[in-house]
Amino acid sequence: MKVVISLGGSLISLEKPEFIEELAGFIKRVSKNIDLYIVVGGGKTARGYINTARKFCKDEAYLDKLGIMATRLNALLLNSFFKRKIPCTIETASKMAPPVIMGGTTPGHSTDAVAAMLAKQVKADLLIIATNVDGIYDKDPKKYRDAKKLDKIKIEDLKKIVGRKWRAGENVVVDSIACRIIGKEKIKTVVLNGSNLQELENAIYGKKFNGTIVIT
Repeated sequence: MKVVISLGGSLISLEKPEFIEELAGFIKRVSKNIDLYIVVGGGKTARGYINTARKFCKDEAYLDKLGIMATRLNALLLNSFFKRKIPCTIETASKMAPPVIMGGTTPGHSTDAVAAMLAKQVKADLLIIATNVDGIYDKDPKKYRDAKKLDKIKIEDLKKIVGRKWRAGENVVVDSIACRIIGKEKIKTVVLNGSNLQELENAIYGKKFNGTIVIT
């Protein structure tokens, strides 16, 4: 079984090294019988660099390069427990023996989109979008108290929620490019809170989990 995980950069926090260690242990354990591909996001580090640079740079492709470097830095941090090659392209990643840990690839593609493209390339059985919220809501739960979590959502409805445009450093639960790929390739996808490793494990093994199933 092949599983691609888009691991939100918010989950790789320098203030929580114990979680990074737990996550590495989880990857080692699950990888004994599941082929895992982990695409790590840039999180706060990426947004910090991008937002600062945007004050004097309007080149979105250049800003995206800053974000990509942050994703690879986070990937290297998680890779401290594995010390494996960090691939810079989907093609290279797809040819490596799992577990594979990587960051972003080229400007214009978020790590969600990279994970979706990688899932297509390796013919993954499941794509997991692991964020810092427990699924997809009808509106931003950090801004609206009455936001409702959706147990299931059609990909076309998700596209309406996230919109069509992509900007470097954009912080949405699943970005528009990833949505297009997931819909076109009909990739089995779930969204959940990656900080809860038990829920992550449940989703991988087809057990009941707290999150959202994307219907393609």
